[in-house]
Amino acid sequence: MWIKKVAIDLGTTNILVHVPKRGIVVNEPSVVAISKEDRKVLAVGLEAKEMIGRTPDTIIAERPLKDGVIANYRTTEAMLRYFINKALGGVHLFRPEVMVAVPAGISSTERRAVIDAAMAAGARAAYIIKEPIVAAIGSDIPIGSASGHMIIDIGGGTAEIAVISLGGIVSWGSVRIGGNRFDASIAEHIRRKCGLAIGEQRSEDVKIVVGSAMFMDKPLSMDVRGRDMISGLPKTITVTSDDVTEALQHDLHQLVEAIKEVLHKTPPELSADVMDKGIVMSGGSSLLRNLDELIADATGVPCYVADEPLLCVAKGTGIALENLESYKRSILATK
Repeated sequence: MWIKKVAIDLGTTNILVHVPKRGIVVNEPSVVAISKEDRKVLAVGLEAKEMIGRTPDTIIAERPLKDGVIANYRTTEAMLRYFINKALGGVHLFRPEVMVAVPAGISSTERRAVIDAAMAAGARAAYIIKEPIVAAIGSDIPIGSASGHMIIDIGGGTAEIAVISLGGIVSWGSVRIGGNRFDASIAEHIRRKCGLAIGEQRSEDVKIVVGSAMFMDKPLSMDVRGRDMISGLPKTITVTSDDVTEALQHDLHQLVEAIKEVLHKTPPELSADVMDKGIVMSGGSSLLRNLDELIADATGVPCYVADEPLLCVAKGTGIALENLESYKRSILATK
């Protein structure tokens, strides 16, 4: 009873930590600021994110995760240790059991890196579970039933698409399209069309405030400040939701094609279930306006956004960790 349990949604953009009976205790950006001279960690999470694009030459603010997997092992370990300690409070006598949600297409080497990082960060035992499974659990989908449920988890780095039945993944697909890719496409479009250079923080704001997956009858608009590409001076322009829709066309087309491919690979019996129940979307990027409508139009299958889509993976990982016996078939690896 003294053993603490910690469930982690190791996202490319945000890290969420769920502690049973307490709920989500940490929700911060997965960014680490490091000193170039001695590789010392200076800041983690929100504090580090505020440094992006504003650091002097001696400091790097970086995201140690790329496309949902570890790109920088040492920085990820330092980040995990910081968030585990923050979730459990300063001093804890017993090392916690940790469960980490990872993309469905993760390789065995990448899986091992996540487990090793969790153990090095202070875990007594580490478990790995696939994101689509826990996203479905967190969305209140009864994954153990003998019928098909389709989940699309669109995070910062990847979109994970899966059809789940009897607690396992029957058909799945993963495409490297998510919030970060959307932000980059918006920044590139504004640079090309308006001759204005903006940072990733600003393009994320544009996506949230006026972004839409489909052209709107009454377009939204906002003023955006950046650097004029010709004069090099600060400049303000007006960006509309139509500009964002135009910028995201290519990315959204790839996402829809990946969804169609998974539906194509799904056995007929389960396809009928999916048609009946609809597609459930989770992850922060599923909040892009009209994305559910775009997917429903393209596939002919009803599409819904889960309640609190940002929290689904973290909540589902927490539930799986509390009920290890029930979900042991879904766990990929342990140590």
